[in-house]
Amino acid sequence: MFETVLFPIDQSRQALDAVATALKLAQRHDSHLVVLSVVEEEPGAMHDPAAVAQLLEQARSSFVEAGVPTQVIEREGKPAFVICDVADEINADLIVMGTRGLTVEADVPSTAARVIQLAPCPVLVVP
Repeated sequence: MFETVLFPIDQSRQALDAVATALKLAQRHDSHLVVLSVVEEEPGAMHDPAAVAQLLEQARSSFVEAGVPTQVIEREGKPAFVICDVADEINADLIVMGTRGLTVEADVPSTAARVIQLAPCPVLVVP
């Protein structure tokens, strides 16, 4: 049913909490899991490429150790748009993501809310 599952991840607690759900779902449906990290480039913003690489490798390792075929993708851009673009590119059957990421502002819709609106496939949001 869910041949390809897209799992966007950042360094937030909510994203890390969603790992178990993504893993269970991928195992149950014998899915190929694509772990995605989106680095939002803003003028003057600093991100640590080593930290992003470490996060992606930790996620990939945990999925592979559990027997789930896993691919890692890293992109730059606005997270909600990149997530939806990648979902379309890989023909994802489902997106699994946490409810709150690192870029939450009171007057801006959350990334999860935007992904729900724009996604080319169903979205499972893990609280």
